[in-house]
Amino acid sequence: MVGAPDSPGFALVDHHGRHVSEQDFRGRYMLVYFGFTSCKVVCPRALAKLSTVLDRLGPLAARIAPLYITVDPDRDTPETMRAYLEAGYPRFLGLTGPQPAIDAAKSAFRIFAQRKEIRADSDDYQIAHTAIAYLIGPTGDYMLHFSDATDADTIITKLRQCVSATPEI
Repeated sequence: MVGAPDSPGFALVDHHGRHVSEQDFRGRYMLVYFGFTSCKVVCPRALAKLSTVLDRLGPLAARIAPLYITVDPDRDTPETMRAYLEAGYPRFLGLTGPQPAIDAAKSAFRIFAQRKEIRADSDDYQIAHTAIAYLIGPTGDYMLHFSDATDADTIITKLRQCVSATPEI
């Protein structure tokens, strides 16, 4: 299935400096989005949309752990991610780590990410990456995903159906 992760696992560091893995979120849904804090358009738009979705879900949102996993660990330290998320997207927990750990998470979720230099004489760059939000169930199984083009109302409807249909663990 296109977009479906093989084994949605990770072992990373959250934006508070704690080591976490998918096991730490068992019993809750995970809404996982990969991006980076220097992203100019796609990531802020996606995080804003997903934040609105979570706000509109009301009490059901408490059963969902929104996770923002960086594809740019060189710039996205725990401190950078904390400042970025607390300023604009406080529902999200930022996850980073060494490049091999990020690569393993990207591979597990089938995420494409490629660094693109803005100018040859500059250290500035952007990263082209998969723009999909994944819903992982409370037992760690992939449930569904939402492309960047999926509107907030559709995401809300599908999340309500999934979360309401599953008893709390």
